[in-house]
Amino acid sequence: MPAGYKLNQIAISSQKSMKTLVENRRAFTLQNCELNVFETQQASALVPLTFSDFVVTSMLRGKKIMHLFDQPGFDYLPGETVLVPAHVTMKIDFPEATELNPTQCIALALDQTKIQQIVDRLNEQYPREGQDQYWQLQHNQYHFLNNLDLAQSINKLIHICSGNSLGKDILADLTLQELVVHIVQTQNLQSVQQDLYHQQDNPLAYVIHYIRANIGEKILVEDLSERACMSRASFYRAFKREFSISPLEFVLKEKIKKAKSLLSDSRTTISDVCYQLGFSDLNYFGRQFKKSEGISPSQYRYVSGGLDEPSGHKE
Repeated sequence: MPAGYKLNQIAISSQKSMKTLVENRRAFTLQNCELNVFETQQASALVPLTFSDFVVTSMLRGKKIMHLFDQPGFDYLPGETVLVPAHVTMKIDFPEATELNPTQCIALALDQTKIQQIVDRLNEQYPREGQDQYWQLQHNQYHFLNNLDLAQSINKLIHICSGNSLGKDILADLTLQELVVHIVQTQNLQSVQQDLYHQQDNPLAYVIHYIRANIGEKILVEDLSERACMSRASFYRAFKREFSISPLEFVLKEKIKKAKSLLSDSRTTISDVCYQLGFSDLNYFGRQFKKSEGISPSQYRYVSGGLDEPSGHKE
């Protein structure tokens, strides 16, 4: 199944150097952000943790179960990020943590005033498409898979905060702007994937509706830009700025999403799914599906409840 981009590894502390085996903390403090590295080497449950600043957390090793906003607990794994507002208490389970299987997570505490300055600058210099559309962090989109851009920004900030550069406050401030952009883009894309992106007077929202309504057709960027009433270049830039992926990458994601739905019906052959979604080459469809989901269409059908064995599907 799909997984997010994992962050670079950080060396684990020895037990002798740890003050506690549950959420041992190492901190690197800068002017507008603080990097915290938390490590746990002992199984525990409902461990509370609260920050006075907005926090970007991301898993490095092991497994946690996070409890947030009075919602059911969810698995938290490497390659994933969770955003936590200031003064919100997270309660964390460590069901598998041991000395040989430690849990490690980073928490970037960001100064709220600095975040607002970044958001204000983005809205002033790089306004979003559509009326009343602004750059802003969404607190209801708080758990997501890391994409490459987001992982690279977090890795860069970890490197800056934990390094010895004399100018690291300046470098951190520049990277914070990059991080905020990638978080908003990731939240926008997740909203689309969860069918929550219904912003009025937004040409990109109209284009997304068109893509989904015509997902079995061959969709060209030129057609999409015309429907958005934008030049091809302007549309491409606006789409990439909004979602951090190109229009055709988004179309492919939507086709794979639809393919997963069709594959759950054992009466539809994999060949039928391929051609219904506008793919002209069965091998290409299989490669793109595996690249997205980590398994082949036939394996996906099997693990999702289909009747055929992975090697015995009908083409």
